[in-house]
Amino acid sequence: MSSIIIVGTQWGDEGKGKIVDLFTERIDAVVRFQGGNNAGHTLVVNGEKTILHLIPSGILSSQVTCIIGNGVVVDLEVLIEEIRGLKQRGYLQDDAQLVISPQAHLIMPYHKELDLLREQRKGKNKIGTTGRGIGPAYEDKMARKGFRFCDLEDEKTFKEKLSALIIRRNERFVKLFETKPFQVDDIFHSTLQKYSQVKKYMRNTSILVNQLISDGKNVLFEGAQGTSLDVDHGTYPFVTSSNTVAGGALTGVGIGPTLIDGVVGISKAYTTRVGMGPFPTELFDADGERLQKQGHEVGSTTGRVRRCGWLDLVVLKHAVRVNGLTGLILTKLDVLSGFGAIKLCTHYQVNNEKIHDLPCNLEALNQCKPIYEEMPGWNEDISQVKTLKSLPKTLHNYIRRIEAFLGISIILLSVGPERGQDILIKDPFKS
Repeated sequence: MSSIIIVGTQWGDEGKGKIVDLFTERIDAVVRFQGGNNAGHTLVVNGEKTILHLIPSGILSSQVTCIIGNGVVVDLEVLIEEIRGLKQRGYLQDDAQLVISPQAHLIMPYHKELDLLREQRKGKNKIGTTGRGIGPAYEDKMARKGFRFCDLEDEKTFKEKLSALIIRRNERFVKLFETKPFQVDDIFHSTLQKYSQVKKYMRNTSILVNQLISDGKNVLFEGAQGTSLDVDHGTYPFVTSSNTVAGGALTGVGIGPTLIDGVVGISKAYTTRVGMGPFPTELFDADGERLQKQGHEVGSTTGRVRRCGWLDLVVLKHAVRVNGLTGLILTKLDVLSGFGAIKLCTHYQVNNEKIHDLPCNLEALNQCKPIYEEMPGWNEDISQVKTLKSLPKTLHNYIRRIEAFLGISIILLSVGPERGQDILIKDPFKS
């Protein structure tokens, strides 16, 4: 048995959904441990695209139990729509396949409204959030003003707390943003009506996951976003509102660190970022446009075009350390086919000083200029290659240089978006 955490090592969009789906043949359960519907995991099976925002990526395999942990913030409307869409397409026919923690916090209507109004007010200084209420929901969680699924069981208490909260929120909204006040009864009845549709999925996920591991099952913990969007270890304040690193899996599910057998990081063969914030290797030339076009770099959640750049090994080295990575997966290698030369950022330069590590200070990071190593590219179409030895020599050199720099083994290569367009080097679920 193995318990493996999978995390993004960049600014998200590394292809975690596809990789989780790939491993579903080997696992018994997938556990989502943080974030909300600001994440979008895209799966392509037999040419059919599935985009998931809340439900774990193992849901397309009927034998896999999919668990939403307490660290996730849930928009009930989005959850219900996602369940409905899956059932209409023949998935999730057994309701026991999906389990949701009653301790997961809810995204309320005023969270989404506040998210959008704040971004509008900031103008050019906006963070670039998805506007889905994720940040405000986590704020209320930490301020002990949030609502969990289990809080809806006592309707009388729920309404009392909601009424008191809405009074204070309306004062703020009307005064600061000149919006219409929220109606307590509308939110109360709407929330309970939606809750009645998903109540059957509630179960203590900490107990469940610990039991699965005790029973010798293979469990995969699925993170959303990426390491550089972590609220503590990312490019703050241009980050998400939760801990996206491997440690977040422990608190976001309710298990101890001794139960984890490995942490696998996922990285694109280049770098992308959605929204605002520093991005040292961002390209503003034809190469950047080519990466965007060939990689179809458009956000699955927001539809925003992703910023593109060369692979940043400084960012990856940071991810290796803060996650304790035991293996690395490279995705979208096929996108680099046809580039005569490929660059790797190995260091930064600030005022003639060579920087080896990711600065935590935003101003310092904004001044960082990438120092590149240039390597020969390859022209071959690798999208149908099935074995490591069949890859071009220059690609082998590219992989070896990344491994040597990071001091970590690459265990899987993805050479296309479909199931089967992968080359497995080492199975993390086999010792």
